[in-house]
Amino acid sequence: METLFWSCLAGGILFAVVSVVLGDLVSHALDGLLDFLSVDFLKPMVIASAVTVFGGAGILLTHYTSWGGVIVVLLSVVIAILISALVYFFYVKPMDNSENSTGYSIRELSGRIGEVTIPIPETGFGEVMIKLGAGNTVHIASSFERHLLSAGTRVVVVDVLDGVLRVTKLDERRGDVV
Repeated sequence: METLFWSCLAGGILFAVVSVVLGDLVSHALDGLLDFLSVDFLKPMVIASAVTVFGGAGILLTHYTSWGGVIVVLLSVVIAILISALVYFFYVKPMDNSENSTGYSIRELSGRIGEVTIPIPETGFGEVMIKLGAGNTVHIASSFERHLLSAGTRVVVVDVLDGVLRVTKLDERRGDVV
């Protein structure tokens, strides 16, 4: 039984070292190959911590208690489940929730204010620059009301149709649509 505990402990430590050193390389090599196994709480970190804690707890309970093998295994499993639940709720889940992205959907641009960079004719297309976060993004635009919009005109995005921003002139005095 002690061989099983030592194997689990060594395997967990080896997994931790390999994932720290080669984690990105292995992730790119597998590239979603094991996604079908993905259940929210069955993350590799949670499983590895459970296996490692099972091995470590089993070794400690074997050496420092006089309990029988079945009790040691059951108690090691309970400890492993508790510790892996703690790892999931206090490390893995908060890290998943903290991921930020600079990506956006073009649909999110409705209602945003921008500036015409390439004039927009009555029936054609031009270009509008919109500030997003710390940067700017430039998109193809057309006039919502079929009016000529010259370069430098401040506009508001009314709608997005087939990837084209439909814009109208912004009334600078009131800060709203003309």
